Amino acid sequence: MSTILLDTAPRLAEPPPLALYVHFPWCVRKCPYCDFNSHAVRDSVPEAAYIDALVADLESALPLIWGRTIHSIFMGGGTPSLISAAGIDRLLQHVRTLTRLDPMAEITLEANPGTVDAANFAGYRAAGINRLSIGVQSFHNQHLQSLGRIHDAAAAQHAIALARTCFDNINIDLMYGLPGQTLDEALLDVEIALQAGASHLSCYHLTLEPNTPFYQHPPDLPDDDLTADMQDAIENRLAAAGFRHYETSAFAGPRGQTHARCWHNLNYWQYGDYLGIGAGAHSKLSSHEGIRRQIRHPHPKAYLEHTGNPVMQEHNVETASLGFEFMMNALRLTEGFDSALFSARTGLGLHHVARALDSAEQRGLITRSLQRIQPTDTGRRFLNDLLTLFLPSRQAG
Repeated sequence: MSTILLDTAPRLAEPPPLALYVHFPWCVRKCPYCDFNSHAVRDSVPEAAYIDALVADLESALPLIWGRTIHSIFMGGGTPSLISAAGIDRLLQHVRTLTRLDPMAEITLEANPGTVDAANFAGYRAAGINRLSIGVQSFHNQHLQSLGRIHDAAAAQHAIALARTCFDNINIDLMYGLPGQTLDEALLDVEIALQAGASHLSCYHLTLEPNTPFYQHPPDLPDDDLTADMQDAIENRLAAAGFRHYETSAFAGPRGQTHARCWHNLNYWQYGDYLGIGAGAHSKLSSHEGIRRQIRHPHPKAYLEHTGNPVMQEHNVETASLGFEFMMNALRLTEGFDSALFSARTGLGLHHVARALDSAEQRGLITRSLQRIQPTDTGRRFLNDLLTLFLPSRQAG
């Protein structure tokens, strides 16, 4: 790393909070809308070898996080619930041994309703998982089939009921704007999730991502007006149920709202740090040398072949990009962010993005005071337009 980079990199008064992300890249079947780094299992998951590689990955990254406390762990995929409870337990034992893990850390595991049973849930809870995220997407069989899911509506409800015997902090993922979906069907999905006892809901608009079957062969989707109606109806119903809409797609339940919010994702949105281990995992780590980003080898085979040396790419974030990166995350938050957070996370003053802030305020996309910057309802609805104002090319000159 050059001396110039070291001399000019913004300095942080203290490092941001740190999270750990663990990626499990296998799933039973690849869904046609999914652009995540996931691979259908052909024979069996090489669980023991992969966990060995994760431990080696963590060990190789220790110099970058030495002395820092990990406040949350998120196990995503793919389908982490394809990994046995014993395997998750072995991994977490190594994490506790190698790092400073907060004893009260939020530890989330993503689960597919088609891959779990009561014994799985009890084992995950005993291993230290204290938050479960269940990928339901819909409670209508015809929509589950169109999405290529491996479970049906009955299996989803059964999985949630089983999970509630072990966990009191459960997220349910739902999608709207599905092929052939009506407004009533979208609302009924939310209603069933509420009745099932979720403490947190993630409600995503289905988007057609490049390099997916849905993008190459688009299904017949509801029009923009109908999906906007779905979004409004979902937000209104959840507000009436006491859920707090704290991020674009995230709703925290009324049973201890602060607790129900996902701390791990909140750390992303507040431009906190995270170490990512596993195939294709991304990291963002701050130091006096700047903010470093890393990407691990994405294919499971390549990742396993590079055990102990998993990083495929890494670079320091350019100073000109820091404002956009911060806003791309923080403006997803319904309540916005404390103005001082910008400097605390980027090492820059707000004057670096003054032009964009002025323009956003003039267009009615944000409100701001000395203490807080917050997207308006219009800004949240047209978030991409708002974020475009902060692109480095718009700040130059």
